[in-house]
Amino acid sequence: MKRIAILGSTGSIGIQTLEVAREHRNDIQIRALVAHSNIELLERQIREFMPRIVCVYDDKKAKLLKENIKDLSVRVETGMEGIIACATEESTDTVVAALVGMIGILPTIEAIKAGKNIALANKETLVTAGHIIMPLSREKNIELLPVDSEHSAIFQSLHGEDKNNIYRILLTASGGPFRGLKGQVLETMTASDALKHPNWRMGPKITIDSATLVNKALEVMEAVWLFGLPIEQIQVLIHPQSIIHSMVEYVDGSIIAQLGLPDMRLPIQYALFYPDRKDMRLGERVDFVKLKELTFEEPDMDTFYGLQLGLRAGKLGGSMPTVYNAANEWAVARFLEGKIGFLDIPRLIEEAMDNHILINAPTLNQILNTEQETYDFIKGIVKFGK
Repeated sequence: MKRIAILGSTGSIGIQTLEVAREHRNDIQIRALVAHSNIELLERQIREFMPRIVCVYDDKKAKLLKENIKDLSVRVETGMEGIIACATEESTDTVVAALVGMIGILPTIEAIKAGKNIALANKETLVTAGHIIMPLSREKNIELLPVDSEHSAIFQSLHGEDKNNIYRILLTASGGPFRGLKGQVLETMTASDALKHPNWRMGPKITIDSATLVNKALEVMEAVWLFGLPIEQIQVLIHPQSIIHSMVEYVDGSIIAQLGLPDMRLPIQYALFYPDRKDMRLGERVDFVKLKELTFEEPDMDTFYGLQLGLRAGKLGGSMPTVYNAANEWAVARFLEGKIGFLDIPRLIEEAMDNHILINAPTLNQILNTEQETYDFIKGIVKFGK
């Protein structure tokens, strides 16, 4: 029996994790749920899965939820302390870390310290604090399993192999909704345009990151920590069909890939039940006769230079990935609000990176301070209403 806590249960990954739990009721118990403010959905989740403890980050919404579920014996907490209480709930063995943004770092660290296995869907945790997280995971002897489809594919393709025999990792990307477009056209694209992902069902932030290819840069940085490889051994490859989720090439020229339809339930379920595989209800399976072709191309890093900036941040290391991530988070939020243009996202990231003085091996406090300093810097240079 798996006893899990879901940090971010009302987001895309959280909802799909609960779909997996629903299909495997005899194998999964939900012990804790965390949401930011969507108490309507959270209440439905609580009444269905009956966790022991929940957290609503927004204090006012937490008080309202407590009143709404006063007929249930479910503990309601709030704020960062509440998230940590859910992440370290005594009976939980696996924490699904699916909060969006750097807010997920501290709860993940505390969950690891408490000996919980981590199903990691929060890229920012390793991108900004991989030098803290990975040694701690080894020290506590916990399993840290990737939930991202690409990292799950790499993990599966490495199974039983000697890491020293890896020649390179081929990290695939769909190319997003704007694949093939150029700068002049991209200047006119709105958030509603960018949210029309051709293959995946994801939350708004990660969907925008897919459109800018920033998401792929974050995945490269995450892969460096997960698989212990230099960034030079990781190549991004555009694969529009999203059937091959990533590949590993070995020194003898053999390439092992993991394939499947674009469905996040597959990597979620694999992370929860590893090393076992469970049946999964699929509307359809890959039909290679109908599929006919799998195509590949190099990413356009001149047009989508957020990817190029991310690779630069990854090579510099230290606090630079935090600047890259924080600048992107701030810019994406403003783009979703309609306050800046699509190409302003990489422009602001570049300005923030150029302004930053690198800190090698930053502490957690330095990481969080760098995040805030990046926000403050961008706020100071952006003028709305032009």
